[in-house]
Amino acid sequence: MKLQANLCLAAIFLLLFSFKLPLFSISAIRALTNDTDRLALLHFKQSITSNPFGVLSSWNDYVSFCNWPGITCGRCHPRVTSLHLQGRILKGSLSPHIGNLTFLRFFNLRNNSFSGEIPQQIGYLFRLQHLLLSNNTIGGKIPISLMNCSKLRTISLYGNKLIGDIPKEIGTLINLEHFLVDKNSLTGGIPTSFGNLSSLWVFSAVYNHLSGNISEEIRGLSSLKHFFVRANWLSGTIPSSLYNLSSLIEISIPNNQFNGNLPANIGLCLPTLQLLHVGANEFFGTIPDSLSNVSGLQSLDMSLNNFVGPVPTNFGNLLELQVLHLGVNNLGGNSSYDWGFLTSLANCSKLEWLSLAGNNFGGAFPDSIGNLTSQLQNLYLGRSHIHGSIPSSLENLINLNSLTMQDNHLTGNIPEFLGKFGRMQLLALRTNRLLGKIPSSLGNLTQLFNLDLSENKLEGSIPQIIGNIKSLLWLDLSNNSLRGEIPLQGFFLPSLLILLDFSHNFLFGRLPDEVGKLKNVNTLNFSSNNLSGEIPSTIGDCLSLEYPYREIPLIKTYLHL
Repeated sequence: MKLQANLCLAAIFLLLFSFKLPLFSISAIRALTNDTDRLALLHFKQSITSNPFGVLSSWNDYVSFCNWPGITCGRCHPRVTSLHLQGRILKGSLSPHIGNLTFLRFFNLRNNSFSGEIPQQIGYLFRLQHLLLSNNTIGGKIPISLMNCSKLRTISLYGNKLIGDIPKEIGTLINLEHFLVDKNSLTGGIPTSFGNLSSLWVFSAVYNHLSGNISEEIRGLSSLKHFFVRANWLSGTIPSSLYNLSSLIEISIPNNQFNGNLPANIGLCLPTLQLLHVGANEFFGTIPDSLSNVSGLQSLDMSLNNFVGPVPTNFGNLLELQVLHLGVNNLGGNSSYDWGFLTSLANCSKLEWLSLAGNNFGGAFPDSIGNLTSQLQNLYLGRSHIHGSIPSSLENLINLNSLTMQDNHLTGNIPEFLGKFGRMQLLALRTNRLLGKIPSSLGNLTQLFNLDLSENKLEGSIPQIIGNIKSLLWLDLSNNSLRGEIPLQGFFLPSLLILLDFSHNFLFGRLPDEVGKLKNVNTLNFSSNNLSGEIPSTIGDCLSLEYPYREIPLIKTYLHL
């Protein structure tokens, strides 16, 4: 480094000598370049109010600023080219003197606690290529002066408190490749000038307050690979020009107010697509069959829209598919023929998440469900008008950790084989017509945190072994025909339970004193049973209880429910 610097100074000396300038100009220039950046960095340090790791402690005149932690200088000149202080938990504001670091190319302060605003002087950094200020608490607007930094390739400002519009001058940054402003409070629309950014790879503005339409000018983003605008207030139809950007790998636009149909040829126009998320909008029409041509598609979310008609039976062509979320639409025709697509999905050997809940499927649940890959981990089938019993073929899906079939018309017994699903964490069968006893095998589900069997016609006693599931957070057995006493063992050992509901059954006996050991419970309900005896005084130890015995007059000594 020192040799290179001396060689550069020698070159300057020869240049000055050729112009017959005084020799003192060399030292003057060196002092000037040193002082400009050194003073700028010291002003930056003065704006820091908390430096817990002491990373700036050696920023002093005893060490050359080019050797200060987080600082990199150029090879041929003692000028700062990189300021890298990511994740140092620094607090303070951004000094306007950073604008004097005119050789700066890389500016990284991610994952700190900087506040205040981005100074206008940042626009003087005409060599800046990468600006990384994400995950701080910086407020104010994106300064228009930033648009003077014409060499910018990365703007990463996500996870701050920025407000105002995205500057319409953004289109002048023709070298920009990454624009990330997620998790701020930005308003206004997406500037049409973005269409000038033919080098842009990533546009990400999720969780803001952007509104308006997506302009047809988006067709100019010929290099765009990732387009993320989740959770904004954007509306209107998606321009056809977006679907014609064949470079796209990921499109994520859920939780907005977009509407219209998806084009029938979408799967032919986006051959490299791996992720398509359009959930929680106002789309309608049928699901395009052409999506089956996107052979690399891994995640498809079309939930919470108004899609109608059948689920395409050729989705089995999507051999890379891992997530298929079609819940809460109007798919199907309330017919047993609605389930024909399941046969094709058996080819999707990488499928881990399948949600079909809240649609208009009908008829008995087919045995073909058991032909799905054993890699399936999450299966959501609630509110789907399913009739008949739980098919025995479901036993093949041994790696399930979530199974929801609530709000259907299921009959018959709860199968014993459900106790074999050792990874099960969520089991919801509420609001059906299930009969018989609660299988004691459910006590084997040692990772279960939510068990909801409420609003069925279950009989018999509560299996004591269920109380051995120490991971339970939610246990709802209400509105059945259960009889017997509340088990004393297990249920009332110290646990993580936050909800325990045995109401509207035929339970008798007393409420155990051990109820007071439920330190985390905030909902207890034993109403509409045949319990008797005193209310345990230990209930006062349930410090998190929000609605203790809402229906019980606590001034009474005895409990008759």
